[in-house]
Amino acid sequence: MVYVSRKEHFNAAHRLYNLSWSEEKNREVFGPCANVNWHGHNFELIVTVKGKPDPDTGFVIDLKVLGDIIKQEVIEKVDHKNLNLDVDFMQGKMASCEIFVMEIWKILAPKILAVSATAKLHSLQLFETQKNFVEYFGEE
Repeated sequence: MVYVSRKEHFNAAHRLYNLSWSEEKNREVFGPCANVNWHGHNFELIVTVKGKPDPDTGFVIDLKVLGDIIKQEVIEKVDHKNLNLDVDFMQGKMASCEIFVMEIWKILAPKILAVSATAKLHSLQLFETQKNFVEYFGEE
């Protein structure tokens, strides 16, 4: 099995806020991330695909094609957007990185399967800061 990865970058704002809690409880749990005027990040998304190289091309997946899928299906929808307000696939969901990365998986996994008979989405890493990131392998 060979694992290939593509890294993309985007900027987005969000607010961590539980509607069923008071402002005080939200501030207590989420701190400055509950700011009513939002806060932003310079995100990095690393998409890792696994498979056996195609005997004709030597590719697990054409990285240009993978990059195009990521850009069209995710980056164009989230870059310079407010995750809570502007992003259709995040509507009504907590805009934590954990939930966000799971929603990205739901978008990318079938798109990758559609372009390659041998490649499968293996993992997503979503870096919110240089120190904080989440990793998801598709388990539920």
